[in-house]
Amino acid sequence: MNEKKAVILLSGGLDSATVVALARAQGYACYSMSFDYGQRHRAELKAAERVARQLGVIEHKVVGLNLNGIGGSALTDESIAVPESPTEGIPVTYVPARNTVFLALALGWAEVLGARDIFIGVNAVDYSGYPDCRPEFIEAFERMANLATKAGVEGQGFRIQAPLQNLSKADIIQAGVRHGVDYALTVSCYQADEAGNACGKCDSCRLRAAGFSAAGVADPTRYR
Repeated sequence: MNEKKAVILLSGGLDSATVVALARAQGYACYSMSFDYGQRHRAELKAAERVARQLGVIEHKVVGLNLNGIGGSALTDESIAVPESPTEGIPVTYVPARNTVFLALALGWAEVLGARDIFIGVNAVDYSGYPDCRPEFIEAFERMANLATKAGVEGQGFRIQAPLQNLSKADIIQAGVRHGVDYALTVSCYQADEAGNACGKCDSCRLRAAGFSAAGVADPTRYR
């Protein structure tokens, strides 16, 4: 009853896997949540299951959503191409309201579990221009969480933790290596094939490869 619980958003990618390892190192009993939301890179869901097993997550939950029903993103609409070169502004891989929806469902599960901490792997240094990865968003969601829940109203407040917020991709990888993350299990590519093989061209692939190079760590990514 007294164990320190955390709900962790686990996509199956490099960043979220690192967050699980960091939470575990802080003594949290880890409960991870992934989303089958209509994304084209569904191989990340299998990666999330692998990471959860490797890092000793107590329960891994996959929630089905239909964000492809509203579209508006290259990740949920097959008619919109994933960019394979750098672009200006907010990229078409931004999924409308994704982190807001994901955090809301994680908040619900946290309240049921009696967890007071929710971890998310957003990052402001290497982030790809997504407005829902900014510190201001995380702070605003935490305020909302404590206004909108029974636990918050009764004084058992929630914390939204974003431990990677100010780290470079190289810093993240080095931290994960120190805490035993097997990055060969992860999938970051926005258009990975069913086996999880990466394209090597999308924004996420480029950031990942540059991070391993800067960290001085061998890149275990499987490319197609």
